[in-house]
Amino acid sequence: MGDSVSAQSFTRQDRTRFRAQVERCLEALAKMLAEGQFDASEPQLGLEIELNLVDDGGEPSMSNEEALEAIASPAFQSELGRFNIELNVAPRPLDGDSIAELEKALRNAFATADDRVRTVGSRLAMVGMLPTLNEHHFTEKWLSADPRYGLLGRQVLSARGEDIELKLEGPPLAEGQQPERLDIVCDTILPEAACTSVQLHLQLQPEEFASYWNSAQAIAGVQVALAANSPFFAGRALWHETRIPMFEQTTDTRSQELKNQGVRPRVWFGERWITSIFDLFEENSRYFPALLPVSTDEDPFEVLAAGGAPELAELRMHNGTIYRWNRPIYDKQGDGYHLRLENRVLPAGPTMADVMADATFYYGLVHSLAHADRPLWTQMTFDAADENLRSAARDGIESRLYWPEVGWVGPRELVLRRLLPLAAEGLDAYGVDAEVRDRYLNIIEQRCLTGRNGATWQRANVAAREAAGEKRPQALHGMLEEYLERMHTGEPVHTWDD
Repeated sequence: MGDSVSAQSFTRQDRTRFRAQVERCLEALAKMLAEGQFDASEPQLGLEIELNLVDDGGEPSMSNEEALEAIASPAFQSELGRFNIELNVAPRPLDGDSIAELEKALRNAFATADDRVRTVGSRLAMVGMLPTLNEHHFTEKWLSADPRYGLLGRQVLSARGEDIELKLEGPPLAEGQQPERLDIVCDTILPEAACTSVQLHLQLQPEEFASYWNSAQAIAGVQVALAANSPFFAGRALWHETRIPMFEQTTDTRSQELKNQGVRPRVWFGERWITSIFDLFEENSRYFPALLPVSTDEDPFEVLAAGGAPELAELRMHNGTIYRWNRPIYDKQGDGYHLRLENRVLPAGPTMADVMADATFYYGLVHSLAHADRPLWTQMTFDAADENLRSAARDGIESRLYWPEVGWVGPRELVLRRLLPLAAEGLDAYGVDAEVRDRYLNIIEQRCLTGRNGATWQRANVAAREAAGEKRPQALHGMLEEYLERMHTGEPVHTWDD
């Protein structure tokens, strides 16, 4: 969730000073971009996986402090909810067999952590939205102990001026059934903790950032359609990737009147293709008021004049409270600084093999599109890319997407006929071993051929249980238990029978 915050309230003067500091950071960033002194390295992947904690009965377990103490590894950190933790992976090269080696390391780390949290009465669940979460979990006591989370929640609600309304209608769970509707009101941002994701990082040079960001935006709908794994929330069968609209609604700081005026939401796809990473940081500063206006005494120009690497702390703090689905990152490491693209559209799970297949497909495809002779984003409108994300989140792998030179097409056909070869080319350009490339892209191919991802499996399993006479709570708990058993086998979701 970002840097720690010690303050518990902010004054008008805090906000004025913070705004000025963000502007100063922006000016320094513009100078740094013009001078081109960013660290260059071989292509590297970075990864974060958000996880849920459940008890023996499949209920969310309010125990992340005890779990982290039992795991005793700096790779695991707290998250917004007491039933959340996060696994962080240090950056590593993309080439050779490093992706396969990373899967092995992740599986070992996950298994070890799961064994250790069992000693404190919990288990790990890697799923886009924990299906057994319900409305009674969305209270203040379920927030993690770190005061930053409570402060962030209060700031969101204060900016909004009213409680948070969550509304959604999903496609019918089974043929002949009626759509299910969500319409609840919350007085905390706890529903955000239900949205557990995989975040992919890629370090880039300033001159190539725009082409990679535009490419990532263009394929966001495809990513979500293939990987959807969040079909249940608060006991309802909603969108295949309900995490997308729920995250948008839970962190929305706008009243209805501001929405009517067209004020931009903090969870944002964006509104245009870009020509520079500076466009994104400038939009963040121009359009969004500060949520956590914590200022420092650093003058970034003095640091640059002395040959140092500025923290740009205010810019980074502000950027961390604007949740773009593809987010720009400025970071400092030692005496250097670099830029990263953070891809945030993917849900967690179902298995480490699936996570790494999604990551491999993304890295390969975004490379090919970013280096194409005729860029994809010159052939489609930005609104079409945005609509693709909405359609994919609602209907998953059976959605309809718009693609240049093809028109409206299902993601399965699009991936099989056009995008898998492009992903393979991109991975080859990175120097990924052919055997590794083929293993993970084959998982994507089989998902398309079978039509089975996490969301379709969860929905089919619950529908079958209810057809056999189980009530929704019993069906969700039973499905989760079976899901966890299959998750631990490591076999990708396309091999799971209904």
